[in-house]
Amino acid sequence: MAGFDDREKAEEAKYAHDEALKFRIEARRNKLLGLWAAGLLGKTDDADVSAYVTEVVASDFEEAGDEDVYRKVSGDFKAAGVNVSEADLREKMSTLYLKAEMQVKESS
Repeated sequence: MAGFDDREKAEEAKYAHDEALKFRIEARRNKLLGLWAAGLLGKTDDADVSAYVTEVVASDFEEAGDEDVYRKVSGDFKAAGVNVSEADLREKMSTLYLKAEMQVKESS
């Protein structure tokens, strides 16, 4: 029984580690997305950029998945008259996820 218990604990530990890593990658991606979007929105003041990045990162806590972040940035683009297509925004989110994944894994 000890072998089974050890394996179960190892699986639980791996799952917890993987979930924590995924959370860190998504948070980093959202930060990078916020920085990119802030530039397109014409935000140049460091305080404005920082506040906007915080808003983008916080938007990810509304629901599971990426749709809440997509809606936040897309809505801000529409309100400001910034023309970025859905496909382009989703592609940018994917690209930045890969970049964030690399950054997080390098820092671990």
